[in-house]
Amino acid sequence: MVYPALENARKTLQKLAELLPADERVKPQVLILAGTVTPYRNDTDREMPFRQESNFFYLTGCSVPSSLVIVTASSATSEPASTLFIPEAEPADLMWSVPPPTLAAAREMYNVTDVVSTKSFSAALVDLLAKAPGALIHTLPPTALFPAPPPLPTNASSDVYLLSALHRARLTKNAAEVERIRRANGISSRAHEVVMRVLGAGVRGLVGRGEAGRPALPGEWLIEKEAEAEAIFVASCRREGSVHQAYLPIVAASTRAATLHYCCNDREFAWGPVGPHDHANGAAFARGEPGSRQLQPQVLLIDAGCEWDCYASDITRTMPVGNGGKFTQEARAIYELVLEMQTASLKVLKPSLHWDAVQLLCHRTLVRGFQRLGIFKTGVDESALLASGVSAAFFPHGVGHSLGMDVHDVPSASKPANNPTIARGVELGHEKFYEYLRLRLPLEEGMVVTVEPGVYFHEHLLTAVRNSEFIDHEVLARYERVGGVRIEDVVLITSDGAENLTTVRSDVEWVEAVCSGDP
Repeated sequence: MVYPALENARKTLQKLAELLPADERVKPQVLILAGTVTPYRNDTDREMPFRQESNFFYLTGCSVPSSLVIVTASSATSEPASTLFIPEAEPADLMWSVPPPTLAAAREMYNVTDVVSTKSFSAALVDLLAKAPGALIHTLPPTALFPAPPPLPTNASSDVYLLSALHRARLTKNAAEVERIRRANGISSRAHEVVMRVLGAGVRGLVGRGEAGRPALPGEWLIEKEAEAEAIFVASCRREGSVHQAYLPIVAASTRAATLHYCCNDREFAWGPVGPHDHANGAAFARGEPGSRQLQPQVLLIDAGCEWDCYASDITRTMPVGNGGKFTQEARAIYELVLEMQTASLKVLKPSLHWDAVQLLCHRTLVRGFQRLGIFKTGVDESALLASGVSAAFFPHGVGHSLGMDVHDVPSASKPANNPTIARGVELGHEKFYEYLRLRLPLEEGMVVTVEPGVYFHEHLLTAVRNSEFIDHEVLARYERVGGVRIEDVVLITSDGAENLTTVRSDVEWVEAVCSGDP
């Protein structure tokens, strides 16, 4: 499917028209963006991974480094035309790297009006401005976040409106965008399942032992460290053709799962001996003699997702390690509560529902669950617990965010600085619930969001509630060893509800069966 760049340019102009003063909308509009230049490792000639700047890709569908684009329209409400400028192949570079497409090939590949050489950019711009002397020129802000275009032959450019217009346009997705997000989520879902099944094969003793004197082959790999889980996840994505991870994978074992953006991924799992009140481990997870070491019962939280054609996925699964691939009693209780929070959220999603309401629903579900478990005292009224904000110590982040070309997509549109949609005078729990919420809008058809509730027992966060009168601290102490649990899916808002684009299962029976190696 050819990427619909001109459709995206049209939508961007519509959003630009909403932002511009009335007398500015009727003027000719010129949008100028630069693509990413191939980065090099500091002071060397070694290329670093190239990924196109998202706004540039949105208007071109082009991943050729060092490209430029000019989008023009006779007014903000007129049809756009776009000229893509790509570099020509340099003979001296051909032996080192893959050349860009020819101009003729690029005209077939990209949904733009014309494709020409970057060498003609300056002359083309001068000619364009001579024909439209009153044109408004729009660029992205001059910060390190965005590649800078070549110097412009005029000082009449503005960086005030374009980024906001692009973010507002990108907030809802068209069919081509959804298809790319769906593809990324399918690949990432299978990668999560691959990790779980390798864990299960280790529990059942089904991982073959390599021959002495040679490295272990992929079918002989065990997962005994966070890095090994990450390697298998990323390899699974690459095998299916994904070039980039959408963000640094978070692979956190044991109590490190309480750190939200833990991305060190450099520790071994926690090893035994198994405590007297824990079930025996199903198999020795070691390359030495059977029974030489045993894993302590713990969770492994993997928050990871790949990209497909510059569109992201974002999936979290929390799985049992040790204990024969089964959750401990406490870990299972927390997992089931987080799953209850997510299930409740998924059921209510629909256009016009404000995202704040989903956040509050998660906290309400957490409070009820903690009272069932005895962590929160049962004699306390639910409304008092919500008003106190005590649940924010266990669920400190937002229930989800917009997702698209970037994993935390379009921040200025998702959480606008001037936001009249946030309710006032309505019972919304505590202000702490919304402090780190990245989306604060009513949902719209075509939005893609993550739904990722979690429960964490983080030493830093618990400091604030160590003396809370609402908590049974003896009961809490039993659960702190769990660390953290998060479950995250990617969801498309439809005309009458929502569609879950994440395909890897999360029900506790399936997760335990796979991680324990059951067929």
